[in-house]
Amino acid sequence: MGITVQTRNDGAQLRRRRALVAGSVGNFIEWYEFGVYGFFATIIASNFFSTDGAGDLESLIKTYASFALAFFFRPVGAALFGRLGDRIGRRPTLVIVLLLMSGATTLIGVLPTYASVGILAPVLLTVLRILQGLSAGGEFGGAVSVMTEFAPPGRRGLYGSWQSFTVALGLLAGAGIAAVLATVLNSAQLSDWGWRIPFLLALPMGLVALWLRLRLEETPSFERARAGQAESTSTAATATEAAAPPIASPSVGDTAKAILLGIGRLMGWSAAGYTFLVVMPTYLQTSLNASFHQALVASVLANAGFALTIPIAGALSDRIGRRAVMLTGTVLILVLALPLLNILQSEQTSLTAKGFAVLAAGAAVGLVAGPGPAMLSEMFPTSVRYTGLGLAYSLSNAVFSGCAGLIITWLIKETSNLDIPAYFVMATCAVSAIALSTLRGNAHKRALVD
Repeated sequence: MGITVQTRNDGAQLRRRRALVAGSVGNFIEWYEFGVYGFFATIIASNFFSTDGAGDLESLIKTYASFALAFFFRPVGAALFGRLGDRIGRRPTLVIVLLLMSGATTLIGVLPTYASVGILAPVLLTVLRILQGLSAGGEFGGAVSVMTEFAPPGRRGLYGSWQSFTVALGLLAGAGIAAVLATVLNSAQLSDWGWRIPFLLALPMGLVALWLRLRLEETPSFERARAGQAESTSTAATATEAAAPPIASPSVGDTAKAILLGIGRLMGWSAAGYTFLVVMPTYLQTSLNASFHQALVASVLANAGFALTIPIAGALSDRIGRRAVMLTGTVLILVLALPLLNILQSEQTSLTAKGFAVLAAGAAVGLVAGPGPAMLSEMFPTSVRYTGLGLAYSLSNAVFSGCAGLIITWLIKETSNLDIPAYFVMATCAVSAIALSTLRGNAHKRALVD
């Protein structure tokens, strides 16, 4: 008997580890690519959106417009793949999403530039960005559903934090590869062909991720939901139906309200995350005259701070609740955004102090990002979880992440106010603080609703 129980426990632990790795790996690739696109924005601008090859502010705005467009297709992908994932299962849907993301990213690495094919170059780039947006919209809901539905009792925050942690790892990998290329290649080589290398690396990454996802099992929550739905339409005996009652689907209105509330709780995270972790390198180059290498180092430090606090925040939220941890992070960002930005702007501030500033900014965002996935998962029942949390996340990111670079760059151009990034982050965090205050303090202790 003891051996049988131990075998079952070992099997459950193995399935949970596979769920974490398989859920994380696709998310890693997604954010690696989005990071690379942000880090090479000035080079992409000169290659695809500038007629004379000069990466000026106007072509940079066009690059960010393409970036934002991909984000606005995320909700479409979340609805499309979310519905599919809630119907046929998390595993097969995540395989489809991975193939679409990896394929589109790899193709960016072989696209002809404006100098070669003219207007067709930015058109093709935008089409691939749209495909990436669709797949990214389907990735988050499925990955978080898998992680939290496999999580043992009392550890959803920690398991869900892996989604955010692999965001940090993906961005760090993108920044690291960009930094290496900027070091070993000169500016001409980097602009001519070096920028293609990070995108082409998505192919071997995607093959490894595909192998891992094909080994993934379906989640226990989805299996229970599917069994309950089958029983509700069968002619099983009354006693059997009483033992396992059919699962009631939430109304469209209730789901829509939960999605809107989720957007409010996430908007500060979305805005601060992309402003500090992705847009910052370009801001440092175009507004503060930093070199490409200096901007990438700053990005690596910010993402290191982000990665450092994510698992800690996720585990802490399992003990004291999502509300306490996420509110703390949101308020810290709100209070520190302007002072930290002013440190970067000051010519008298030492490089060490500036490094600490970007590290602290990333760490504050990590406090929100760690518990965030579990918080969202707990807002929706299994029958609409993939769709609901995916839409909340993708809509928030479409407006407050995807548009961050476009909004900040345009406002700086119009106003010449270098504090715009801080004001953007502060405004969104103020709204998120209000929305997060509505979280129940004991929500983390409740079982996921089937």
